[in-house]
Order: sequence, then structure tokens, then C-alpha cells
Amino acid sequence: MLVTNRFVVDVDVTDEFTERAHAALTALAARPGYLRGQLVRALDDPRHWCLVTEWESVGTYRRALGGFDVKITAVPLLAESVDEPSAYEALANAAPGGDVVVAASDRAAGPYR
Repeated sequence: MLVTNRFVVDVDVTDEFTERAHAALTALAARPGYLRGQLVRALDDPRHWCLVTEWESVGTYRRALGGFDVKITAVPLLAESVDEPSAYEALANAAPGGDVVVAASDRAAGPYR
């Protein structure tokens, strides 16, 4: 499961934002089910940032949000992200040079279309 939280950050508060985002990423990384995460910034507009994390399942992500350190550091930051859907299930993937492998959706009886 992939979670993408997008942010629009004024240039004059970039240092404060990145410090808070690093703390949030550290707290999330300590939770069971966390696989990896990144803080990324748009190349074309340095005001646009994204905190991207990958989780074993939607359940591990939701449980992670209940952890004390996450509630203190990550949740307040995530509340400032752009108000849009942020949690995505993986429905297809391909290894380098490999074929596309389609996965069943947890929301539907079969693969997406």
C-alpha cells in the first residue's frame, strides 16, 4: 500500500517543514508494517513536496497512525497536506524489463479495469 501526502510549502518555511517531515518520517519508520518512505520535492516548483510511504497493508498503516510518536509528530504534519485521497493500493507492478503483473483489489471482487 502506498501513501502519498502532498504539501505546498512557502519557501521561507522550508527548513521548519523539512525538520518536521524528517521527524514524521522517523516516527512512521519505527512502526510495524512500514516498508519504506521518502520526502520528495518537485523539480519544477520547489514549493511542492510529497511524503511518500509504503506499507505492508492498509491495516498496518492505519494502526501506525495510532502510535504515540506518530500522533505527536506525523499526524499534525499530515493534517497540513493537500486535502485529497492519499492512500493507494497497488493494482499492477512490473520489475525492470519484466511484464506487468496485475493484483486483485482489496475493494473489489477482481482486478481493476
